[in-house]
Amino acid sequence: MKPIAIDDAKALIGKEIGVSEWRTVTQKMIDLFADATDDHQFIHTDPERAARETPYGGTIAHGFLTLSLLSTMIFEAVPQVEGASVGVNFGFDKIRFTNMVRTGSRIRAHFVLADLKVRPSGIIECAYDVSVEIENNIKPAITARWLTLAMPDRPPE
Repeated sequence: MKPIAIDDAKALIGKEIGVSEWRTVTQKMIDLFADATDDHQFIHTDPERAARETPYGGTIAHGFLTLSLLSTMIFEAVPQVEGASVGVNFGFDKIRFTNMVRTGSRIRAHFVLADLKVRPSGIIECAYDVSVEIENNIKPAITARWLTLAMPDRPPE
């Protein structure tokens, strides 16, 4: 994706600027996330028990797994700002887990540029209103206000 000029990016405030590719949430992804976070609750890691004892019909993804996938989905959907090739998380003003992601579901993220500010240091602070759509489901998995920082490239030495 071609980088975008800062003035062109500012003109997109309030508009949807990108939608990621569909991504299937697999049991393997969920199990690896459970291992990484030590969250092995059966609703995530035991398909048979989850089918028997929950209303979900099987396992569901951790909410934080779904949230963490935003880091990949933003690169698929949102152009970098010219002169700032490194982006970092700055945090979230609001996160809501509004629907569960069943194992095998496909999800994608929609990004609306809510705000963009250039700090005196040249760091670009972006706020995105993000929703994570679940295929064939009206209610999103997540809605969030995500803050990122785009760091200015170092001049050549």
